[in-house]
Amino acid sequence: MQQHRIIVLGAGYTGAFAAGRLARRLRREDVSVTLVNAEPDFVERVRNHELAAGRPLRQRPLAGMLAGTGVELRLARVTGVDVDRGTVAVRDADGDGELEYDTLVYALGSRWNDQSVPGAAEHAHEIAGRPGALRVRERLARLDAGQHVVVVGGGLTGIEAATEIAEARPDLDVALAARGGLGDWLSPRGRAHLRKVFDRLGITVHEHTDVTAVAAGRVTTSEGGLLPAALTVWTTGFAVHPIARATGLEVTGTGQIVVDGTMRSVSHPDVYAIGDAAMVTGPGGKPLRMSCASGTPTAWQAADAIAARLTGGKLPNVPIRYFNQCISLGRGEGLIQYVTADDRAVGAALTGRLAAVYKELVCKGAAWAVAHPTFGLPARRRAVRVPAVAAAAAPA
Repeated sequence: MQQHRIIVLGAGYTGAFAAGRLARRLRREDVSVTLVNAEPDFVERVRNHELAAGRPLRQRPLAGMLAGTGVELRLARVTGVDVDRGTVAVRDADGDGELEYDTLVYALGSRWNDQSVPGAAEHAHEIAGRPGALRVRERLARLDAGQHVVVVGGGLTGIEAATEIAEARPDLDVALAARGGLGDWLSPRGRAHLRKVFDRLGITVHEHTDVTAVAAGRVTTSEGGLLPAALTVWTTGFAVHPIARATGLEVTGTGQIVVDGTMRSVSHPDVYAIGDAAMVTGPGGKPLRMSCASGTPTAWQAADAIAARLTGGKLPNVPIRYFNQCISLGRGEGLIQYVTADDRAVGAALTGRLAAVYKELVCKGAAWAVAHPTFGLPARRRAVRVPAVAAAAAPA
């Protein structure tokens, strides 16, 4: 039987994890697993705020993380997907090419979202990707003492960026502009600790403030006020990679691929979507938020579902739920907000140095899981028993 060709697009937390887990679930003589990524290194996206603030980060070459797994790493940029022909268009150092697949795992994730605010794309900086975080780091290094930094966005990324920058550069005037109240989704204990840390770091908070325009040296708020900003860091959420909308797959209004409980596209059964690229319904019928906490379980679910369909095994049925939100507040402080299964804060929260250690362990664990997608358990490679067409037609 010809090898079943599995192509995974994107080597972030979800794509790299899924590729490695598939390679450990299926026999190499039966299946080829190709991981397509534009960069040779694995990027710890949850640490981009650290990188932006000037912290040195460990380099993690994908070739080393995937060594011995049987996954083929293809360094190329994805330029298109033809779901009717079962092909992926790529561009690498040698030019344009095309890859054919029997099963596709779409994990191209998301990028920053400027919310169409005038001037944001031209004058604001993002940290959703490594190149953007490096540009922020370079810009921070050139700022003189007393200059203003404005972080726009009061979510987890904005809070982490503001505290990291304020701690690394206490000589700067750091401000956070939040559409709502500071940490208003947290428990009272969590909000109190957050304000305590912001006060200690000297971060000015502009609550219930919409930024309506960005220009060189300033941002404009909905009330018509001007905030000085030698550097504007934009963290108002994520937008799905635009390739998904152009594939012909069924997508939502935001461009996320609509999937079933096994992460399989509802319109094209030979395609799976994981991480930020997928519209996944969690507990209570609520969509999962774009995050590493959501992405890794979807990768696990997809990899095991693909393996089950190809080997005639039992499909996984593991509910995806939340347990906590982990927030770093600089290097010495943290906040672990415990939540319900559908991500609503409960009264319990862990704070201080212990929370910082907890968050660091979570970050290290996420990278470790990419290199150990069976979580340290021995690989159990099974033979492919179901033809590709039958596997794609198998019910959810």
